[in-house]
Amino acid sequence: MKRTAIIFLISITIGLSSCDVLQQILDDASTQPTLSNSEIIQGLKEALTTGAISSSKTLHATNGYFKDAAVKILLPPEANVIIENIRKIPGIGDKTMDDLVLRINRSAEDAAIEAKPIFINAVKSMTIQDGMAILKGGNTAATNYLKSKTYNQLKSAFAPKINNSLNKKLVGNISTNQAWTQTTTLYNKIAPFIGKPKVNTSLSDYVTRKALDGLFYKVAEEEKKIRANPYQYVSDIIKKVFGYAKNNL
Repeated sequence: MKRTAIIFLISITIGLSSCDVLQQILDDASTQPTLSNSEIIQGLKEALTTGAISSSKTLHATNGYFKDAAVKILLPPEANVIIENIRKIPGIGDKTMDDLVLRINRSAEDAAIEAKPIFINAVKSMTIQDGMAILKGGNTAATNYLKSKTYNQLKSAFAPKINNSLNKKLVGNISTNQAWTQTTTLYNKIAPFIGKPKVNTSLSDYVTRKALDGLFYKVAEEEKKIRANPYQYVSDIIKKVFGYAKNNL
């Protein structure tokens, strides 16, 4: 009789313990944050704006491109042939090439500020469908969205500013465009005699493309940081939206 009573009491205890565990699970589930459509859009817009403005500001600063190995703009591939074959020609040495690299990066830094208003306008037009796709997408889904919405406009905004910068008279009263054109024109004169193809003497299109590559690289890096650790940000809505995405999607 006593043995039966003891077994009965143990069974009840186990049952109650299981119920407590089950209830705790239900309670935890009921306290998981939920997101409304408006919150998703608000959080994504704030995160995108934060990342885009930060990237534009960083690259616009002096040495924003030039001192960052990840986005530094080097001379076009054609320059390797030029350097190899005419670096010993008087006036076209390594110093000239180094100076060209500095100047083309300065032109990209000048243009980077143009990205800010373009990004902000693109963020404003985001729909709930866009938002859900970004929230459930990969680590650079927001960056890809921005690129699809802004690339052509950014190119149009960057190109004239970069070209103007490349046309500025600098050391020796010669512009970057002039230095590159003179260098490549001289090279093109001797290229047939050394069995090498001629190269493109235009620099601005190349610099514009590379400047935009660097810009979107930086935006992507900012997005990855937000997704990896949303709780480091001051904004409550960024924490809520990206914290939910990280833990539930």
